[in-house]
Amino acid sequence: MIKYKRVLLKLSGESLMGKQKFGIDPNMLSHYAYQIKALTEVGVQVAIVIGGGNIFRGLQASESGIERVQGDYMGMMATVINGMALQSALETIGVFTRLISAIEMKQIAEPYIRRRAIRHLEKGRVVIFSSGIGSPYFTTDSAAALRANEINADVILKGTRVDGIYTADPEKDPAATKFDKLTFAKVISLGLSVMDMTAFTLCRENNLPIIVFDINHNENLLRIVKGEAVGTLVEG
Repeated sequence: MIKYKRVLLKLSGESLMGKQKFGIDPNMLSHYAYQIKALTEVGVQVAIVIGGGNIFRGLQASESGIERVQGDYMGMMATVINGMALQSALETIGVFTRLISAIEMKQIAEPYIRRRAIRHLEKGRVVIFSSGIGSPYFTTDSAAALRANEINADVILKGTRVDGIYTADPEKDPAATKFDKLTFAKVISLGLSVMDMTAFTLCRENNLPIIVFDINHNENLLRIVKGEAVGTLVEG
C-alpha cells in the first residue's frame, strides 16, 4: 500500500508565509502539520528540511551591506526559527518531533548525529533538520539532498506552489506545459530549475528520485506515498 516508506520533505520558508509578505502564517503551519501527521499515521517515516526565506534569505544579504558568509549564517538561523514553529505545530496535534540543528544550540535543538536521526525515524518521530548543512555557500536544497542520502530516504518530496515541473514558469507563461516524468539528464539538457545544481547532482549520483508537487493541496502528500502519480517525478 505504501510505496515510499521513508521520505524527506523539502519545504520553502516562503511557503509558511501564506498570503502575508513575510513571517509565519499560523494557518499554513497547521495545514502542513496535519498533512505530515497523515503520513505518520500510515507508517511513513518523515524527515523535513525547511528554508528560511520568509524571515531572511542569505543570498540577498549583500543588498543590505552584509557579507555573504555572515548572511548565510543568518539564513541558517531563520531555518531554526521555522523548524521550531513547525515542531510546535506538530506536537500540538500529537506528533512526536525532534528538531536537529547542524549548528550546535543545545538549549533548543539536538546536534546532528546521523545514527541518532535515523533512530528517531525508526521510532516514528518526525525529524526536522535545520541550519542547512552548517556551512555557508550551501542552500537548503543542498541540505535536503545531503540529509536524504545520509538517512537513506526513498525519495525527496519538494513541495511548491505549482503542481510539478513545467517548460516555463506557469505563473508567468500560460502556454507552459507540465512534465509528468523526467530523467536527470533531461532536466539538465532542458535547463529546467528543480533544485540548485549542487543538490541536483548529489541526487543524480546516488539515484535518489525527486518529486516536485503542489504542497497546498490537502491530499497530495498522502497520494504520493501511496504511489499515485502526483506532480513530476525526476529519476533515472
